[in-house]
Parts: sequence; C-alpha cells; structure tokens
Amino acid sequence: MTLKLYNTLSRQKEEFIPLDPDNVRMYVCGPTVYDFAHIGNARPVIVFDVLFRLLRHLYGEDHVTYVRNITDVDDKINARAAEQYADLPLNEAIHRLTKGTTKQFHDDIAALGVLPPTIEPRATDHIEGMIEMTQKLIDKGHAYEAQGHVLFDVNSDSSYGCLSNRTLDEMQAGARVEVADYKRSPMDFVLWKPSTGQEPGWESPWGYGRPGWHLECSVMSGKYLGERFDIHGGGLDLIFPHHENEIAQSTCAHGNELMARYWLHNGYLQVEGEKMSKSLGNFITINELLGEWPGEAIRLTMLMTHYRQPIDWTLKNLKEAKKNLDHWYELTGDIKGQQVDSLSGCSQVLSALNDDLNTPKAIAQLHKLRSETAHGSRDAAVSLKACAQILGLLQEDAADWKTWRPALQKIDEKKIEMAISARLAARKSKDWAEADRIRDDLAAKGIVLKDGRDPETGKPTTTWEIKRQGK
Repeated sequence: MTLKLYNTLSRQKEEFIPLDPDNVRMYVCGPTVYDFAHIGNARPVIVFDVLFRLLRHLYGEDHVTYVRNITDVDDKINARAAEQYADLPLNEAIHRLTKGTTKQFHDDIAALGVLPPTIEPRATDHIEGMIEMTQKLIDKGHAYEAQGHVLFDVNSDSSYGCLSNRTLDEMQAGARVEVADYKRSPMDFVLWKPSTGQEPGWESPWGYGRPGWHLECSVMSGKYLGERFDIHGGGLDLIFPHHENEIAQSTCAHGNELMARYWLHNGYLQVEGEKMSKSLGNFITINELLGEWPGEAIRLTMLMTHYRQPIDWTLKNLKEAKKNLDHWYELTGDIKGQQVDSLSGCSQVLSALNDDLNTPKAIAQLHKLRSETAHGSRDAAVSLKACAQILGLLQEDAADWKTWRPALQKIDEKKIEMAISARLAARKSKDWAEADRIRDDLAAKGIVLKDGRDPETGKPTTTWEIKRQGK
C-alpha cells in the first residue's frame, strides 16, 4: 500500500517517500507545561499517534523515530509559577510547576491510548545547542544582536514565507508582532532574550538570558532527527509564525533547502459550535473529560472527523462514540490477543489510513465489520478488534470496559475541605511534595483549587470549584 499525506508545504497530497526507509523520522510540537492540557491540545497528540502507529506498521516498529518535545521554559510558565507558588523563589516554583504539569500531561494522554514517543526531549536540556545555533546564524549573517537580544533577520532569508505561502509584506500586514525599536524589521523574531535575576536564564555570549520559543524546536529536532527529516506535525495555528520560523532558522543555520519534507497540520477545534475559551465557560481540559468519559470514547470522538477538517466537539458525538464502543466491546469481548495478530482482514481500514489518515472512512469500515459480526461472522469479529486496535481502540479488557464508571460522582464537600486544610498545613510546613499530591489528587477528581490570600488578614486561603465537561 502507498501512503499519501497532504503536505502543507506543497498544498497537495503527495506519496510519502522517506529519506531512509530504515529510519523514518517524525517531529511533533509538544506541550508548554504551564497548565493542564485542554481538548484542543489532545487533537494533535491523538492524530499523530495514529500516524506513528501506521508508520510502525508500514516500516516496522524499530524503524520509526518519533520525537515530541516538552517546552519547559516560557514566559507563560514564569507567570503561572509565580502565581501558583507565590511563597517560593521563582526557579523552585517553575520546577514544581513544570514537574507536576508534565506528569499530568503524561497521565492524561496515556488514558487516551496514546503511545509514548521514541524520544521526548525537554527544552531546558538543550540550551547549549540553542546557543550554538544562534551563534551560527549570527556568523552566517542571518541574525544580529541588539540591546541584549539576538534576532533573526527575516530579510536575509529569501525563502521566508514558503510554508504559509505568503510574502513578507502580507505576513507583516496580518501578524501581531512585537514592536521594538531594536528590530531591523517588525517581522524579525527573537532567538535569545535577556533574563532578569528573577527569571530563568543561562550565560551566553550575549549575556544572561533564555531562548526564544521557535529556536527550541529547531535545535531538538535537529539533534535527534538530523538536519533534514521526513515529517513535521502540529496544529494549524502553528504554521505561522512557529513552523515558518523553525524552517527559517534550521535551513539558514544548516545551509539546506528543506528542514522537513512533509508538513502536516490538524484543523481547529470548537465546542458546541463556539470557539473554546474560558470567558465563554466552555474551556475543557483532557483531565476534566476523563472524569466523565472513558479515554477511548474521547479518542474515537476525535477520530470521527478527518484531521485536516475543523472539529466541533459536542456532547452528542461523545455519546455516540461511547455507544459504539460499548457495542464493539460486547461483540469482541472473547477475542484473545493472539487472534488479532494478523491484519489480513484490515486491508480496507489500512487503505483508508494510507489515504492521508482518513479516519472517518476507517471507522465506517469498523461499522461494516460490526454489522457482519452481529450477524454471526467470527472472522469479522476478529477483524473488528484487530482493525480497531490499529486506531488505538479496543485496547482494554471487555469486563473492565463494561464496569467503567465516571470518576466524578457525588462530591463530599466535607472531605474536600479536610483535604484543603491538610494541604494548607503541608504548605505551611514547606512539605511541598505532600501539598502537590493533595492538589493533584483533587484535580484528578475534577476539583480545581485556586490559591490566594485573605484581603483582610493576608493569610493564605484556598477556594475550590468543580470542573465538568462543557462548563
């Protein structure tokens, strides 16, 4: 079977031809770990997990390298850490925040049936490489130092705009860019910026500072996948400026025409017909959803829409996905693992996935197999389970699935208040590990804490609220 993928770079569907079939390489932008991941973040994680599974099937598990990074240095992280751990030095607060949020991210996506990537680098482990790339860009005339900042000179790159397919003038007219008198051009972007004594930073030839966001992915992808690799993925919102800037940095630093050969982007997500936002009250985290729905139901809901299309996240679709899975598990509950090793009955599902990850078409084939299974076909039952598992579904024991119940049951307010009191006592005694454990345990139950201070006494206080899906 021939795999075809829609390449944002060429604006067309292309046959996938890896640079090296013995080492197929893919990079996907991972989370910035300052808060719980929301369902919009879940979409690329699930989409590219399906692609990872497909590539491993086509080329062999040992011949695919998937890198998904962790961004653990960012201004949003600094602000959230200072707010959440106001009584700690900022560097310690950042460490606690990123450690806890990273663990939560891993726990949440594991519940969605997502495989771990081959490599998961953290930005703060690659600062030396970022400094080296920045110096290389300066040496080649593609970057300049100004008032403690190092900026990429977009006018030095004749190919800038190749991914977003816009001219520099068009990008400048439509972009929200920082206006700074030290920039040669408004579109020039930061490679390195100064840090105050309170902010995280590292010594560099340009002073104490920290890297720009775009630089991080260029360095980490280059280190683990090489100067040129096969696939770079992420959300549609990352095309410009993030991915555009990655291409500029990498190609100019290494002297190549290409960074990644195929660029894949998933579409936007809205909730019940509206843009997801906290102000509208429809901001939903993965963790909140998992309190009310099994992970596979969330995963199937996400795959019911083609990855390049916008998705409308609705309660109706979640219910439909759960109902379908209930029936699939009922029909395949007695199929053992060794019976699904062969994918001989999955040619139609694989054909759909090879056509630019056409998951709706693949799911339609699962419905066909369900119908055949319901009419007594044992072969169809085996194929149903095997084909579903290609998509990361029907991975659980049927009995466990049947007995699953939402974690968000009736809330015992007295127990919550007791837990909050215990957490305040732990914070007072600087037992941060215990305080974090209590907070995370409550969060897993859908109870979100907000720390503050009493305006009259100045003493620490904590309020709580229940976060439910769609609210």
